[in-house]
Amino acid sequence: MEKKEQLYEGKAKKVFVTEDPEKLIVSYKDDATAFNGLKKGTISGKGAINNRMSNFLMGMLEKHGVPTHFVEELNDRETVVKKVSIVPLEVIIRNISAGSFAKRYGVEEGIAFEEPTIEFSYKNDDLGDPLMNSYHALALKLATKEEIETIKAMAFRVNEVLKAYFLNLGIELVDFKLEFGRLSDGTIVLADEISPDTCRLWDAKTHEKLDKDRFRRDMGGVEEAYQEVMRRLMGE
Repeated sequence: MEKKEQLYEGKAKKVFVTEDPEKLIVSYKDDATAFNGLKKGTISGKGAINNRMSNFLMGMLEKHGVPTHFVEELNDRETVVKKVSIVPLEVIIRNISAGSFAKRYGVEEGIAFEEPTIEFSYKNDDLGDPLMNSYHALALKLATKEEIETIKAMAFRVNEVLKAYFLNLGIELVDFKLEFGRLSDGTIVLADEISPDTCRLWDAKTHEKLDKDRFRRDMGGVEEAYQEVMRRLMGE
């Protein structure tokens, strides 16, 4: 499959059309951004890690009954995916208090919840991705009631599978962001990526951060953290 003209360039990826109208090629970049693009930088090797890790986890989720946009990995940085129209809802699942949750509610980081939480934000950079509930999503016609229920059920299923999988590797899945898309026939599938860019991952014993928070908070050791996750995941 060949990539033709570039369709889109986002903060972390470029997307190209192919000879098949139903398939696209995604190319992962090393660019890193935080705080809605206000902080910019580069994480060396991040594109390859995020590409391979995302494909590996999506392949695993498919086996556990979660449909995804993943088709095949072409090389370290490029992957063929099904063309979807993205539902403009970012879906955030949290297992442990951290980040904006801790800040918003004035609690410390590291409180394990009895049940995972779910929240939506409106995928809109100009507005700063504001939080919204399902009633707002329906009012703005971002998704139907059935689609929202499907997305919720799939997001919790993803959490169930990934949380157990990461724990086996000595990593706590603190929280993560998912995006979903519609195929041309309207089927909802998991899209975007699953990586240290979109997940908070802590070492289960030391609680050392192994994700993009190291970049956000100028903690150093960003590349090493991404590589460590990859090493545990792929046995590399």
